Amino acid sequence: MPPQHHDTHVASETTRLIPQNTNGLENDPFSFHRKRIILLIVSFCCFLTLFTASSFTPVIPQVADDLGTSGTVINFSVGLYLFTGGLGSLFWSRYAGYYGRRPIYFVSLFLYFIASVGVASCTTVTELMVSRALQGFGACAFQSVGAAVIADIFRLEERGRAMGTYGCLALIGPAVAPFVGGLVAETVSWRVMQAVQGLLGFIALAFVIACLPETMRLGTRGIDTSNAMDLKEKRAARLVFLNPLSPLWLMKSPILLITTIAAAAIVITEYVMLLPLAYIVGRRYDITDKAIIGALFLPYGIGSMIGMPVSGWLSDRSINKWRSLREGRWIPEDRLRATWLGSLYLVPISTMGLGLVCQFVDGTPGICLNMLFLLTHAIGMCLVVSPCSTYNVDVMQDRSAEAVAAKNAVRSIIVSAAIFGILPTIEAIGVLWTNVLASCLAWIAFGLIYVCIRYGPYLRAWSSVKHTDESSRT
Repeated sequence: MPPQHHDTHVASETTRLIPQNTNGLENDPFSFHRKRIILLIVSFCCFLTLFTASSFTPVIPQVADDLGTSGTVINFSVGLYLFTGGLGSLFWSRYAGYYGRRPIYFVSLFLYFIASVGVASCTTVTELMVSRALQGFGACAFQSVGAAVIADIFRLEERGRAMGTYGCLALIGPAVAPFVGGLVAETVSWRVMQAVQGLLGFIALAFVIACLPETMRLGTRGIDTSNAMDLKEKRAARLVFLNPLSPLWLMKSPILLITTIAAAAIVITEYVMLLPLAYIVGRRYDITDKAIIGALFLPYGIGSMIGMPVSGWLSDRSINKWRSLREGRWIPEDRLRATWLGSLYLVPISTMGLGLVCQFVDGTPGICLNMLFLLTHAIGMCLVVSPCSTYNVDVMQDRSAEAVAAKNAVRSIIVSAAIFGILPTIEAIGVLWTNVLASCLAWIAFGLIYVCIRYGPYLRAWSSVKHTDESSRT
């Protein structure tokens, strides 16, 4: 069991991350209704990020044929999308802390719109790669800044459910994207899907302009410090160069680094499950229709939609349960206890199960079992990744956008590097042994999370990074 008594390292039950007035009542600038509207807007933008990533995977063979190259080359654009997305998260989050959340949505949505049109109209592999890189760079803002918006407006005890709702709505994207992308590719062209994504980005921009307020409190943005400057200095302060790599210094916090590596290991198993579907599984069961191949991804999307709200509920329940047992004292690592079911059982067992089924089970029973394992894996992955992400926001409230961006960047770099090796590994040692290796990664992730739960308060106290509960040295 993790240590139960760390009086100098925990926050009280009355810890509030939204300012209070002099009567001790919450001075919450956003009504319940307004919060829900904001949540819907940022969820839709994040939906675009995940839809864009997931709609491309099942049409890789068609894109390769259209551009006269191999599927392995086009698969490189998947890793490139994640890589530039990871670096872009650092850039957008850094400037979101200076200019605020709203301006970042303006710029990133416009860039996403232009890049999606570029992907739809590309004629060479080079044009595709450049457009996909810009598309990932623009889309990545929606995840890191969206999580920061939620941290801005929701209290600690509401945040897990808000993040769960955010994730659930966003995950409608990967739930429907492979089928929709495959269906559109089969009936019209993969280019039409990219053009539609650009149109959705333009619509999202209109909603942001009309309905999304600035959620950062007055005086907390970097640009607010220019209030004391003269007019000339204020104008200069509006155009600044900020080091986009500075959020990476937050990874000096052992707990952020540990949970990020653990989440990355789990996400790698996701790509081990999904990337081979269009090639390996489709070939194994003689499926050539792109719409049907796209439908193979549906159980994963449905599982994600089930797993996200459940993970949010479980992580909030874990926080409240253990805080009650400690008579009101809050230890952030209690949220991570909600990850055990996914990291220890659901993810590794379903990953290994799919490899066994692909190797030994033929026909319709094999297809049905594969769908079951995809559903189970998706639920398990949400039970790990979502609490880890909310935990990072909990312990880095004051720099939530940067913490999420640093986590996304490191995770994306790790995962994108792994993606480049998935198909070659399958070709070298087969689906079964590739999935066995991926299962071992999931168990390593469980071990890392257990270390964080067991020693988290000590690691926060030892770290030079300041955490929300002020447990670290300053």
